[in-house]
Amino acid sequence: MQVAIFGRNFHPSYRENVATLFSRLDELDTEIIVFRPFLDFIQSVAGLRPKVAGVFESYRDLPEKIDFLFSVGGDGTFLETLSIVRKREIPVVGINTGRLGFLSYISHDTLEASLESIFSGRYDLEERMLLEVTSTGNGVPEFNMALNEVRIYKVSASLVTIHVHVDNEFLSSYWADGLILSTPTGSTAYNLSVGGPIVVPESETMVLSPIAPHNLTVRPLVLPAKAKLQFSVDTRDTDYQLALDSRSWDIPMAEKITVARAENTLKMVRIENISFYSTLRNKLMWGIDKRN
Repeated sequence: MQVAIFGRNFHPSYRENVATLFSRLDELDTEIIVFRPFLDFIQSVAGLRPKVAGVFESYRDLPEKIDFLFSVGGDGTFLETLSIVRKREIPVVGINTGRLGFLSYISHDTLEASLESIFSGRYDLEERMLLEVTSTGNGVPEFNMALNEVRIYKVSASLVTIHVHVDNEFLSSYWADGLILSTPTGSTAYNLSVGGPIVVPESETMVLSPIAPHNLTVRPLVLPAKAKLQFSVDTRDTDYQLALDSRSWDIPMAEKITVARAENTLKMVRIENISFYSTLRNKLMWGIDKRN
């Protein structure tokens, strides 16, 4: 079995967790391919010397046959794996070395048991919806997909006016700092921070949420996943900002954006005894009475 490991720098307190991951993978007789910058960090800074079969630096040199891709970090690191996996159906496993992890939900306490479950086939594959962005110009990059959200945002202190059409029918003009179009996966991210609803991953929906709207009666809107949204922006500036998850660019004001569900999905490994609902309870501390 061949696995790839993608990660970023981590706090020294997680060193033993990462060491355990490599040692257990070696014991399970796997061939390990590691993201080169991550390998450089764990060797030079963390002082680990894991046994590896090779390295990769981008999606271009990732070997053809990969059984699992392990994301080591927080949810931000997990989001970055999309640029590695792209349209390949490689199952992604999130190992948490951060704080609040909905995607990288496997903690230090559950790591060894989770690896045992994965390599014995006791796991589910969740197909996470992706968003795909196109435009009337050249502002959108070649890799144009997002796992969490697409965000349209101002580039200066001035508000922007964002005109939104859904399936070619005019919805509204939003006067705000920006708009977020979120997948169910992204509903627990920026969408949640601006007052949007939490959506379970298997829901066939998207959520359109305003960021600091001028009119307080403007509320988040749940849309069907099959909807296609068109955005045009009026601003005092020459550009506005487009963000796909953590990647962002300035787009000329004249350029219009279209966002729709992508044809492919991201395959996320879910351990049988760690459900989305249990993750919600644990990460958001639902039902915990601080008085006790």
